[in-house]
Amino acid sequence: MSNPPLMPKATAVWLVENTSLTFEQIAEFCKLHPLEVRGIADGEVAAGIKGLDPITSGQLTREELERAAKNPSHHLKLAERRVKVPEMKKSKGPRYTPVSKRQDRPNAILWLLRNHPELKDAQIIRLIGTTKSTIAQIRDRTHWNAQTLSPIDPVSLGLCSQIDLDFEVGRAAKDRPAAIAEIGSTLLPAEETTAPAPALNQTFADMGKPKRQEEEAIDVDSVFSKLKQLKRPAEEDEED
Repeated sequence: MSNPPLMPKATAVWLVENTSLTFEQIAEFCKLHPLEVRGIADGEVAAGIKGLDPITSGQLTREELERAAKNPSHHLKLAERRVKVPEMKKSKGPRYTPVSKRQDRPNAILWLLRNHPELKDAQIIRLIGTTKSTIAQIRDRTHWNAQTLSPIDPVSLGLCSQIDLDFEVGRAAKDRPAAIAEIGSTLLPAEETTAPAPALNQTFADMGKPKRQEEEAIDVDSVFSKLKQLKRPAEEDEED
């Protein structure tokens, strides 16, 4: 299906006033109803609209117009544009929320803050079309209706789709740094748990030594010399 010309009603006014085309041809070219074109011819529709020449505006060639005038069954075609105009990209703004559902936004914000604290304020704004100050008031419990708020899923309220919610949650999870594992939360490798401690190894090795080695380590001469020193004071006391 071809696109309608620029200013279709003004173009239809010009074609009705300046050509012998049928109402059906004009209606098909301008994407209007034939009765509406008949109303333009009768002066009942588009009163006060100035006609727009589709030839001078580059939307229709004179040859195409003459061919259609000679053949009532010929379908008019728009002329190809010599210059391609880039399409205007719609700027992304806050999501529009119907008036009937705006009263449910605080409950949805509370649900998002409790169930998905990783979401940033900008993501919540994109999801349900609120403001940053409202989010801060609900987070700080300073909202005028904070006492009666109850967390409700924004998808069930119709404020956003499940696809949009999952997309924002997934994006927030990617931006969030990996959590540091708590001490004792992971199991040690088997090599560390089954290997004996160095101190225990040394103790077991000492226990395995024979007693003869300990006895040989004692100096016999030093023992007898200490005994002689103990006997001398005792003998001197007896003589006195």
